Amino acid sequence: MIEILSPGQLAKARTSGALVADILRTLRGRAEAGTNLLDIDRWAKEMILDAGAQSCYVDYAPSFGRGPFGHYICTAVNDAVLHGRPSDHTLVDGDLLTLDLAVSQDGVAADAAISFVVGGAGDAESTALITATERALAAGIAAAGPGARVGDLSHAIGTVLHDAGYPINTEFGGHGIGSTMHQDPHVPNTGRPGRGYRLRPGLLLALEPWVMADTAALVIDADGWTLRSATGCRTAHTEHTIAITEVGAEILTLPFR
Repeated sequence: MIEILSPGQLAKARTSGALVADILRTLRGRAEAGTNLLDIDRWAKEMILDAGAQSCYVDYAPSFGRGPFGHYICTAVNDAVLHGRPSDHTLVDGDLLTLDLAVSQDGVAADAAISFVVGGAGDAESTALITATERALAAGIAAAGPGARVGDLSHAIGTVLHDAGYPINTEFGGHGIGSTMHQDPHVPNTGRPGRGYRLRPGLLLALEPWVMADTAALVIDADGWTLRSATGCRTAHTEHTIAITEVGAEILTLPFR
């Protein structure tokens, strides 16, 4: 299903998006050496419920997972990159942590992810991975607007990641979002320009470049959810939810001002 939001729904999406961004900003500030991933999950739960919102993850049970996700945020550390299920793991300085959060408020969802190094002083590889995903996301957003095609966004994202020297996995990528978290169209992280669905005002997209340092292959943990690099290399993942407008793209997952 491809959903086009009304102006009223778009206003609700802005609220959901800002909430997601504020929660991620708060959690980033709290994540330090000695923090347990289950504490991050608990903090996310408290902030979501205090805002009168709903988690898109806790009851999420797609075909590729193993039962309901059962947690309120994805926490991926070092070689984990997607669907990181919070566990009894304590962070140390230098860990590369990705927080991925999707929340629904007043019936409209928003989704975003950030990657950062715990303790702030990242090694060169971690810094390069994070920077590449941030630059690729910015390129994808710049390519988005009414009349653009999905392939234009994929090509813009993929060009940055390819030029940075990273292999690209196309099993998981960006997606439509609205009354539910995952919708069509799928937005791969590489592609050919001029191909695919033509974007229309009112369409919401979650764009999410993610890379692994030296492989495009994934392996899955025994928890049935957490996806890791097949070689054990480090990974990074950055995501925003955007709305296609009459004149371009509006980033919805920015903190409240």
